[in-house]
Amino acid sequence: MNFPTNVKYTSEHEWIRLEGEEAFVGITDYAQEQLGDIVFVDVPTEGETLEKGETFGSIEVVKTVSDLFLPIGGEILEVNPELEEHPELVNQDPYGKGWIIRIKPTDTAEMDELMDADAYRQTINE
Repeated sequence: MNFPTNVKYTSEHEWIRLEGEEAFVGITDYAQEQLGDIVFVDVPTEGETLEKGETFGSIEVVKTVSDLFLPIGGEILEVNPELEEHPELVNQDPYGKGWIIRIKPTDTAEMDELMDADAYRQTINE
């Protein structure tokens, strides 16, 4: 299982990577493995500004739908356009091509409350 050190993690199994004034958000390798084959990613909140912990969309697998929660507050700038045709990218490359949204954070200090790779690994007992 992959635990990149350049991202922060939530207890709901999302990750966030800050790049300059923007950040990328997705689900962790552990989450995609637990969910199984992803068939659809739904993010109706593009253009909205949401608070940390709010639901920004959902991910659908063959037998269930799971909510996606924003790791920190911010404006949803973009939904990964590749996921419309290829939602399986979340399974294949969750920290790279399988990113879900790009946001403009309202307060990057909120990232200090998230877990690093070691803490997240301990949370899921890896």
